[in-house]
Amino acid sequence: MKILRNVFRILVGLVFIYSGFVKGIDPLGTVYRMEDYFLVFNIPVFIPFALYLTIFLCIVEFSLGISLLFNLWIRKTVFVLVPMMIFFTILTFFDAAYNLVPDCGCFGDALKLTNVQTFIKNIFLMALVLPVFTWRKKFRSLLPPSGEFTVLFTIALAFCILSVQCYRHLPLIDFMGWRVGNQINKTERLPVTFYVTYKNKKTGEEKEYVSPNYPWNDSVWLADWIFTSQRVVDPNREQGLALRIEDQYGADYTSSVLDNPDYQFILVAYDLKKADREGFVKILPLFKKAIQDGYSFICLTNSLPAEIKKFRMDNGTAFDYYNSDDVVLKTLVRSNPGLILIKDGHVLAKWGFRDFPAYDVLKKKYIK
Repeated sequence: MKILRNVFRILVGLVFIYSGFVKGIDPLGTVYRMEDYFLVFNIPVFIPFALYLTIFLCIVEFSLGISLLFNLWIRKTVFVLVPMMIFFTILTFFDAAYNLVPDCGCFGDALKLTNVQTFIKNIFLMALVLPVFTWRKKFRSLLPPSGEFTVLFTIALAFCILSVQCYRHLPLIDFMGWRVGNQINKTERLPVTFYVTYKNKKTGEEKEYVSPNYPWNDSVWLADWIFTSQRVVDPNREQGLALRIEDQYGADYTSSVLDNPDYQFILVAYDLKKADREGFVKILPLFKKAIQDGYSFICLTNSLPAEIKKFRMDNGTAFDYYNSDDVVLKTLVRSNPGLILIKDGHVLAKWGFRDFPAYDVLKKKYIK
């Protein structure tokens, strides 16, 4: 039983540490999902507090994992663990049943689960958590209670500092498709596979074949089998670009930007009303020098043309603005505004507005 107790404790601890860590180092990603929940449940009044609530919950989740993994203060922390698990199990049940939010983000963007998979995961965790709660008095730490509290408090404080740092700059680990080093234009076309299903006229048996690998030219076979359906598997659609870049008239500029063989600067500000104005002031010297050197510099936003015009006049930004979906823009860079440098479809570097570099420093490091 002692081995079983420790196995349950360690498994739950590892899951909570992983879940808290991947969300805590990308707090803005979790904020966006929390805002979705507030809108779904019609409580937008909580949206201004989403960041604080996100960091708090990530700290609690990570600290609970540390408590379980290292057998620290378990007799106390399980009274937080169980209500937390009950709440999120109920929430994910409604997600699975009604698809309230397409992605609950229980593991951030590091590991994508469907709502049904998330609910099943929570049921499995509950099956481990409840025995741990029942056995809580049997766990013994090597440290005195004051020592256990001190260790947990120190870890929670350190994780809080890390999470705030990742919010103010960029995530410690980037799980997004536009992470540095990735190719984002995906120009290679993969083969499309066609599947056809035929049904036996006599027995009713159905068989699926990969076209054209079936006896379509056999008249004897065709006398007994009849075509019923076809399905297509197109991997290009699955890997296709979510980002679409349009001008104010709806013309598509995606390819001209992402397939640009030269250095391409992309300033991302999903919402100009919420964008940091000082960030735009800081980027202007870089923009002017990049243009002088002949490089393309654009801004992607989801704001309306009238908002863009007013923002440009108020802030003296002369670069070209293009429109993209705000949800997609939030996945490009966790900053509003944020800067991305690409070349020939490859992401070379990313910066949050607090870390915009001087052009000469950037040029020396990235532009060869």
